[in-house]
Amino acid sequence: MNCVTLNTHSEDCCCFIARFLSIFGNLYSARLAASTDDPAGALRETLAVIVGTLGADAGSISLLSPDTGDLVTEVEHGYERAAVAPDQLRPGHGVTGWCALNRRPVLVPDVRLEPRYIAVRSSTRSEMAAPIVVQDQMVGVVDLESDRPAAFTAANLETLGLLAHEAGVVMQRLWQLGHLRAKARQLESLITAGQSLVAKLEQQEILATLTREACRMLEARACVFYLLDTTTRRLRCAASSAAPELQVPEGEFDLEGCLFASPVHTRRQIWFQNLCSPEFLEMPDMPRGAGLGSVLSTPVVFENDVLGVLAVFSAGTHRFDNDEKRLCAALAGLGAVALQNARLYARVFRSEDVLRKNERLTTLGLLAAEIAHEIRNPLTVIKLLYGGLGGDFAPGDPRVTDLRVIGEKLDQLEAIVTRVLGFAKAPSSLHSRWSLAEVIEDTLVLVRLKLSQQKVTVEFPAPARPVSVEAHKGQLQQVLLNLLLNATEAMPAGGSIRLHLQVIEGGDAPRARLDITDTGGGVPESLRHRIFDSFLSGRPDGTGLGLAIAKRILASHRGDIELAATSPSGTTMRVTLPLAK
Repeated sequence: MNCVTLNTHSEDCCCFIARFLSIFGNLYSARLAASTDDPAGALRETLAVIVGTLGADAGSISLLSPDTGDLVTEVEHGYERAAVAPDQLRPGHGVTGWCALNRRPVLVPDVRLEPRYIAVRSSTRSEMAAPIVVQDQMVGVVDLESDRPAAFTAANLETLGLLAHEAGVVMQRLWQLGHLRAKARQLESLITAGQSLVAKLEQQEILATLTREACRMLEARACVFYLLDTTTRRLRCAASSAAPELQVPEGEFDLEGCLFASPVHTRRQIWFQNLCSPEFLEMPDMPRGAGLGSVLSTPVVFENDVLGVLAVFSAGTHRFDNDEKRLCAALAGLGAVALQNARLYARVFRSEDVLRKNERLTTLGLLAAEIAHEIRNPLTVIKLLYGGLGGDFAPGDPRVTDLRVIGEKLDQLEAIVTRVLGFAKAPSSLHSRWSLAEVIEDTLVLVRLKLSQQKVTVEFPAPARPVSVEAHKGQLQQVLLNLLLNATEAMPAGGSIRLHLQVIEGGDAPRARLDITDTGGGVPESLRHRIFDSFLSGRPDGTGLGLAIAKRILASHRGDIELAATSPSGTTMRVTLPLAK
C-alpha cells in the first residue's frame, strides 16, 4: 500500500497544510462563486469554513466602506451579544483596524495585555486578523477569536492569510457576478423607462415619469428636473419626485446664482458630496429639508441643445460611482429624446389644427358658393324682367324713385354674389411647384398618431419617377387629409391603407394619378353615385362636405377625384392632377 510520509517538523507540516488549504480554498471559492446568488451568504459560508478550519470560537469579516472609508462588519460567526458591539471602525482602531491600516496580519496571544483590543466578547482571550486584498486593493479584514489564551500560532496566522486571500477571490468573483446582474437589471429598467417615456406625449407627464424613474433606479431621496428657458436663460423646477417633508423650490432662477448652472454651461455631470455646507444651503434652487447629503446633476441635452438639468439627491453623504453616473446620463438621454418627441408632436398637432381650420374655411366657402350660385340664377331672371319693365312714369311719380332703388339693390346683390363665389377660390398666386410625393409624406406625418391609435398601417412606396404638380399645398393637403381620415374611419377595428402614385401617359398630357386603397367595408351601394354631393354623409356625425370640398379643390387645380373601386373588402379613391410643366 502506498503511503505518504510527512516530515514531522512543525514548519514543514504547517507549509503542507497551508498548501493543502490553499488548493482547497481555490476549489471551494470557484464552486461557491459559481453556485450562489447571495454574496452575504457566500461570505457567511466562507467565514464558517475559516472558523472551523482554524478551531476558532468566533470570527467576522469586515469590509471597507467606499463612502466613509470605515470598516463595516458584513458577516460574523459565533457571537452572542446582548448589546451591539462596534459594527464600524476607523482604520487604525482596534486590532482589525490596525490590520486594515497597515495591511499586515496581526496575532494577539492574550487580549488582556493588548492595548489595541476592543472587547466584543467577554470570553475572548486570544485573537488574530489578516487583511483581505483584491488586486492590490485593501478591501477588508478577517478576524478570529478564541476563548483560550495563545490559541493561535504563527502557522495559524499564515494559514489565515492564505484563507483571507481565498475569501478575497470569492468576493471578487461574487462582485463581478453581482456587477453583471446589476448591469442587466439596470438595462432592463432603462428599457422599461425608455418605453414609458417615449409613449408619453405631454411634457409634464414625461418630466414626472423621468424624476420618478430616476428616484427609483438610483434609490435617491429626491430627484428634480430643472427646465431651461433658452430665451431668458433661467432655470425652473418643472417636476420633482421627493419625500413629503422636503420642500422643492418653485419659480425661476438666474443661471448666475444657481447651483445647477454648471451642467448647463459645461454640458458635463457635476456632483457635490456634502450638501450640509452653508454655501449650498444658501442656493435658491436647492431643495430644503433634512437628510440630503449629496447630489449628482446631469445635463439633459438633445443635439447639442441643453433642455434642462436632472438632479439626483442621496440620503446622507454618498459617493456616486461610475455606474450610477452612467445610469443617470442614460436616463437624461432618454428624457431628452422624449421631450423632443413631445415638442415635435405639439408642432404637428398645431399644423393639423391649422389644416382643420383651413378645412372649415373652405367648407364655409363651398357653402357660401352654393348658396350664391342658387341665388344668382333667379337674380339673373329678376334683372332681365326688371330691364323689360320700362319706366314711363310721370315726373314726380314716387315709383320712379322706387325703380331706381330696386335697380341699385339688384346691382348690389349681384356684386355680393360675385364676391361670395370668388371666396372659395384659392388665389392663383398661392400655387407653386411641389413634389406630390413630398406633399403626401408631410400629410402622413400629420395623421400618424391618429393612424397609430386606430391601429391602421400605411404603405406608400416611392414612385418610379419624380411627380411634380402646380398646386396650392394647403388645399392639396386638405384633400389628402380628408381621404386618409375617411379611410381610417372606415376601419374602426384597424386595417391598412396603401397609397400608389404613378404617372399616366396618354391623352392631351401626362397626369399624376394617386390611388388610396383601404381595407374597410366599402361604400354602400345606395351612396356610390352621390358620394361627392354636398351634405351627403355615411356617418351620423359627418357633415357630408369633405368629399364635395375635395372635388371642388381638385377641379380648381384642373384635376379630379373619383370612386375607382369599392367592395366589402375595401375601397379605392383615385385622385388625378396635371403634371407641372
